[in-house]
Amino acid sequence: MITQALKPSTLSLLGLILLIFTISAGALPIGVCYGLNGNNLPSKQDAINLYKEKGITKMRIYSPVPEVLNALRGSNIELLVDVSFEDIKPLATDASVAPIWIHNNIQTYWPDVKFRYIAVGNEVNPESEYAPFIGPAIENLHNAIVAAGLQDQIKVSTSTYPPLLGASNPPSQGSFSDVAKPFIKPIIDLLVGHNAPLLVNIYPYFTYLGNQGNGELDYALFRSPGVVVQDGSLGYENLYDAMLDAFYWALEKEGGNTVEIVVSETGWPSEGSSASSVENAGTYYKNLINHVKGGSGTPRRPGKAIETYLFAMFDENEKTGDETEKHFGLFTPNKQPKYAVSFT
Repeated sequence: MITQALKPSTLSLLGLILLIFTISAGALPIGVCYGLNGNNLPSKQDAINLYKEKGITKMRIYSPVPEVLNALRGSNIELLVDVSFEDIKPLATDASVAPIWIHNNIQTYWPDVKFRYIAVGNEVNPESEYAPFIGPAIENLHNAIVAAGLQDQIKVSTSTYPPLLGASNPPSQGSFSDVAKPFIKPIIDLLVGHNAPLLVNIYPYFTYLGNQGNGELDYALFRSPGVVVQDGSLGYENLYDAMLDAFYWALEKEGGNTVEIVVSETGWPSEGSSASSVENAGTYYKNLINHVKGGSGTPRRPGKAIETYLFAMFDENEKTGDETEKHFGLFTPNKQPKYAVSFT
């Protein structure tokens, strides 16, 4: 037993060691999206085991698939789960549906599965058929969560994307478009009242791809040696922070000053376009993880960890759209890493 009093210098050293250990051992604000659009993917249990093996402590899934939820039991992985699109309208138009949905998809697995967020809709166009139902479905699901006594553990939101912004450059000009405001403003009001975050998909890759004549690849890949965009007193060294802060500015202009943002998707493809390569994708993921792990936040919201979900766990050969959509995986379907990145 040690009875000798510790010197101040020793205490300081121990405090530093404890701080380093806490940062290393604590759950990092990094998750990975788990998509199922492939015919050659590993089993659900093997996929969950890979999350655990690599120290990935957060996951997003795009519908409450029972086989995935059962495989997650006891894993201690925090989960963001999407509502299937076909369930959104019934959840919005009939308040009795939400408690059933919560019972079947949340309470059946809780607390063995650590649910964190429920996303109602992913990248919903304000003019789409689903748009009128997103807010009411959020409200009904929130009420069901409250009735279940889980409102402090699980938050209900929607996952949106940059096309809702009418302006975003420089970030302080960030504002929702006139088309988007009638859709997003009631949702923001709900999030404020529920103390819930807004989920946003942020892809510097697509922004760079659409502005290659003016954009800088280093700015998109976190490789800029200094400030690229000066916005008043705020300086931006990477596109990720600039895109995120444009959303923060837009939220503030609609009364959402207290709403935090969770980045529900971000990624870079390894092939399929002029900007996609294993080198670029590996650089993006590595530098993004280091940026988020550093805990510096963004210029507009400094010192606040950016909870971020990488897209995606595996390459998915049945994804539709551009060829790049099939090549966002951090791992190949045979569970081999494509990049030298660490989640711990």
